[in-house]
Amino acid sequence: MKRQWLKRAILSMVACGSLLGVVPGVQAADVRILPVDTAKFVAGAKFDFDVEVSNAKDLKNVDITINGQNANQFFGQKLVAKELGNGVVSYRVNQVDFPKTGNYTVRVSATDADGTNAADARYKVVQEKAQKPAKNVILFIGDGMSLQAREMARIISKGLTNGKYNDLLAMEKMPHNALITTSGYDSLTTDSANSASAYATGHKSVVNALGVYEDSTKDPMDDPRVENVAEILKRTRGMSIGVITQAESTDATPAAMIGHTRRRANQDLLASQYLEDYHRPDVIMGGGSSRYIPQTEKGSKRHDNENVIQEFKDKGYTFVTTSKEMMAADSNKPLLGLFHPSTMNVYIDREMLKNPEVLGKYTDQPNLINMTKKSLDILSKNPKGFFAMIEGASIDKQLHAMDWQRATYDTIEFDKAIEYAQKWNKEHGDNTLIIVVADHAHGASITGTYHEHDGKKGIEAVRTYADSIFPTFKDADHDGFPDNPDPDVTLAVQYANHPEYYENYHFQQKPTLPTISQTVTKQEAQAAGDKTEYHQVSTVVAKGNPARHHAGDPMELVPANIPDTIGDETHAADDVPLNAEGPGSEYFNGVMDNTEVFFGIMRALGVDATKNAK
Repeated sequence: MKRQWLKRAILSMVACGSLLGVVPGVQAADVRILPVDTAKFVAGAKFDFDVEVSNAKDLKNVDITINGQNANQFFGQKLVAKELGNGVVSYRVNQVDFPKTGNYTVRVSATDADGTNAADARYKVVQEKAQKPAKNVILFIGDGMSLQAREMARIISKGLTNGKYNDLLAMEKMPHNALITTSGYDSLTTDSANSASAYATGHKSVVNALGVYEDSTKDPMDDPRVENVAEILKRTRGMSIGVITQAESTDATPAAMIGHTRRRANQDLLASQYLEDYHRPDVIMGGGSSRYIPQTEKGSKRHDNENVIQEFKDKGYTFVTTSKEMMAADSNKPLLGLFHPSTMNVYIDREMLKNPEVLGKYTDQPNLINMTKKSLDILSKNPKGFFAMIEGASIDKQLHAMDWQRATYDTIEFDKAIEYAQKWNKEHGDNTLIIVVADHAHGASITGTYHEHDGKKGIEAVRTYADSIFPTFKDADHDGFPDNPDPDVTLAVQYANHPEYYENYHFQQKPTLPTISQTVTKQEAQAAGDKTEYHQVSTVVAKGNPARHHAGDPMELVPANIPDTIGDETHAADDVPLNAEGPGSEYFNGVMDNTEVFFGIMRALGVDATKNAK
């Protein structure tokens, strides 16, 4: 653990150019500053400040200054020194802020028996206001919705005539756009927790983390926090907050708007965090009821007997579990809607196929359009305004499963929700900033089209260039959703980052995972010619799932191009497009870091984070 931490700390400091004052050949104590170098803040936004000193040999002195002033004096609070029990000493103060704009330099020098090591972190503090302020903000996050995912939706929903699109998606008609970079401070390729957290806080983090900087302790709930959008807007404005998703309501993207943890998998703890007054959402919608019910109840995924649903009811929330109940709920009361124990079913299965083997007893789950409608009905009752995060969650989840058809229909549904919000905004004063963005990309791309008109099947039936005749998706009722997800000419979609899988180019009538887990011993792997270095006696690896084919079709086994311990398609490090309209949307242009989405929201609302709501 210590060696792993040291490696990460050194790489981080080297990358930041913050290793200073080290005598060559001398192994002085290592220093890590949190928040990290290049962090940006809104003036008045709260954060936890932490300096960790490790590998010290008889630590003699640690000096911490901010713009040359002692940190204790600067913050008006004394940093607490604490031995963490892993060779690390922490110097920490919580819930501090930079009240004034400008540039700040944190300098730390640690002296031990081997010498002195120093590190710097440079911060920028801003407070900006749009010329025309927004009253509300709606942040639409299409999880994993890369440019290619949008294009798939545009092709099959809008169609082409002589190579020209008959129409664009609603999101694509917005007047302002930008290209968003997505990396965290620990890795090039991010996950949804880290990337959504950047939107919610304006700070980079690490994979699996929400609203925190990673420290060296084992406890995933004690890492230094940064104030998020829900907390700032409730504290300074008394605004209402909504998190609406088709994933579990405590999954990474919605939880990033509210919670704080180093480990996104702590969803039961996040559900409990949602109850805390200073950031409690006024509207919560999605799946994941298993995270809210006591462990004594069947299907619970909690580790205690806390009944979070009942606690929300005790706070005056209406609790609903079906679309019918949701639409009938009192819009003058806060709402908790949990429509599935896990992730909600996708559009094709929920609205079209309605296979009871797939849906089970959850046959009345709402669509994202109605979830958006109901949430805006409730949130807009607050005269102080609202912030809503609305997620198209299963675009990502279905691309992980290498099911581009289900992902694409969910992208269309997501776009329909955006279209509703645009119309709602025009009818309600046109004072809402609407942002549409993905948290990260997927490596799925359109090669051309696929058909079997000439008897060819499999890879030989993938049509490229002049052979890629246009797909034949039909939409008889003109609702934007093609009637058949598997027409005679369909898209040929390929994946850049994939496990071993069987490709058949046809729609899966039932959701079918691309891989199955298989235990392989080191000897079996070597006998089969697998040269992978297995360090254990046996290893669970992902093998292509033979269920992913149609009877009579060739089963084409595609070798993995990622490690065989990974069972699904993985995220890509590609930049993602952003579209925006409404007051403050002019902020978004060119190539921007993902943290800038947060600052665009603060600017549009004209937030003064140095003040508290009266």
